[in-house]
Amino acid sequence: MAIFERISDLVRSNINDLIDKAENPEKMVKQIIIDMEDQLRKATQGLGTAMGSLNQVKKQLENAKEQSHNWQAKAKACLEQGNEELAKQALENKVKQDKMVTQYQEMSNSMEAQVNEIKSQIDVLKQKLEEARSKQAMLVARSQMADAKSQMAKTLGNMDSKSAFAKMDKMEQKIEQKESQADAFSQISGVEDAPNDPFAQMDQENSINAELEKLKQEMNNQ
Repeated sequence: MAIFERISDLVRSNINDLIDKAENPEKMVKQIIIDMEDQLRKATQGLGTAMGSLNQVKKQLENAKEQSHNWQAKAKACLEQGNEELAKQALENKVKQDKMVTQYQEMSNSMEAQVNEIKSQIDVLKQKLEEARSKQAMLVARSQMADAKSQMAKTLGNMDSKSAFAKMDKMEQKIEQKESQADAFSQISGVEDAPNDPFAQMDQENSINAELEKLKQEMNNQ
């Protein structure tokens, strides 16, 4: 969890500064808690932004579903009036909306998983912040003892189970995730197959004809 790792780095850094200076331990520990509260606030704001984006994608998904349904109804009405050519045009629009439905659904699922992950991270941050608040007095007392054990405390404070290489790999994974999200957004931005592509036109015509035959069968069975 990237947010929690940044909090951990911040806490270690502040504790080392506290050991080095040891001028006003109580004030310094309070500042650590303030910094943690600030990180939690930013994380919460990030969650709000992510949830807003998710809600927007869900609205677009529902709109695409509604448009698909509307074009289906129009195609049926055209066939009932004997206008097969106009029915095919309506079904062409339906096929386009069905593609949008698929794309928006995939994006919605991905974003919802990310929102849930952020929520879990925030829960962890809240827990750690409460622990820090409850241990504030103890941390102040320990910092006062650091004068006699400064070198040992520095060594312990600098210990980290994750190497710089591991953190670099983590950052690379994060960038790859951003690139994947960017590709996904590009897919739903309205870019369609080139109109001069004969293979794309053939696939489109096959989809429309399939929808037309399906609609005819439904009407004949009524």
